[in-house]
Amino acid sequence: MQEYHNPVIKGFHPDPSICKKGKDFYLVTSSFEYLPAVPLFHSRNLVDWQQIGHCLTRDSQIDIHKTPNSGGIFAPTIRYHEGIFYLITTNISKGNFIVRTNDLTQGFSEPIWLDIKGIDPSLYFENNKVYVQNACFDQQGSFIQQYKYRHNHKWAY
Repeated sequence: MQEYHNPVIKGFHPDPSICKKGKDFYLVTSSFEYLPAVPLFHSRNLVDWQQIGHCLTRDSQIDIHKTPNSGGIFAPTIRYHEGIFYLITTNISKGNFIVRTNDLTQGFSEPIWLDIKGIDPSLYFENNKVYVQNACFDQQGSFIQQYKYRHNHKWAY
């Protein structure tokens, strides 16, 4: 058993989400009004983490230059499915969106905006479908919406 001491990532890194590809673990956190956005970390053992970049680096992905304090990107979720990394998150001032990449060193795609209310979305893949779960305060609850997942990366519900 490997010995470790918390915190395994020091500093301000709220709302962590982890996924695994082979022997590698990847972690993302909220970044709020800061760009580049969504810090991306890598580990082989869940203890030693190294920041390898950011998921959102271009204004075309997310323009948050006029975002107020405590606005912007909240609670991202990272998933790996069929050779592709997906990141879903909330831009508090605009809504929820997904970006994707098959190579983390090449950056993420332009966003696909989803027609869902609420915050803190998460993804679950099964049988060529994807389920988006999120919290919706104005309707007081947690919601699940099924999307049809297509390999051409078009999403429909």
